Amino acid sequence: MNTASLAPREVTNARPKVARVVSPAWFWLLLVAIVFSLLWLNACTSNTEKPAESKPPARTTELLTARSAFQKLYIAARGWNADAKPYRLESSVTSDGNGREGKAAIWRGSFASATMRSEKTYTWSGSTADGAPDQGVNPGIEDSYSATNSSTQVFDMAFLKIDSDQAFDSAQKHGGDKILEKDPNTPVIYVCDWNHGGNDLVWHVIYGTSRDDAKLTVSINASTGEFVRVEK
Repeated sequence: MNTASLAPREVTNARPKVARVVSPAWFWLLLVAIVFSLLWLNACTSNTEKPAESKPPARTTELLTARSAFQKLYIAARGWNADAKPYRLESSVTSDGNGREGKAAIWRGSFASATMRSEKTYTWSGSTADGAPDQGVNPGIEDSYSATNSSTQVFDMAFLKIDSDQAFDSAQKHGGDKILEKDPNTPVIYVCDWNHGGNDLVWHVIYGTSRDDAKLTVSINASTGEFVRVEK
């Protein structure tokens, strides 16, 4: 009897390994999909809206009456010297501020310090005209001061009760209306200083670009608003 044929045979379930091969068609489809995905992401990134760059607001002219501008100038002057007092307040004519209704785009305050024996001018500007000072308060150059100079006599700000628009209204009633009726383009400037003759604070309402070429100058008491006189 052949016993070799009765011996159990070893059975194995192992299958031969087969290498997986990606077909060329699937490879190209996958590659195209990747390329289109990258292009889409790039388009989304480039189309994202960038925040608009902030632009500085356009400058506009600001017109103030004398007392409003004076408050700003006085604060700056007291920062310079604690005992600073004003001796003159005046406006300037600009292309965007002709002084009508008591308002101007430029006001200049001159201050003196007795302890320091010095004076300094501060200018408030709301003008956007060419050549005008920067908007806001601008300091001037410090200079020597003499208390004996009658043209630079300091005064207490409490005397300034009448604003420039009120001074303008009063001046209009004493010849100013006729000047503007005849020539509506006539500028108006304002100068406020101490009057030694009357020992009071006076507004000089000047119809013209300066006192020298003024068509009319009217004096108004800056504390009471009363008409003083016609200077010219």
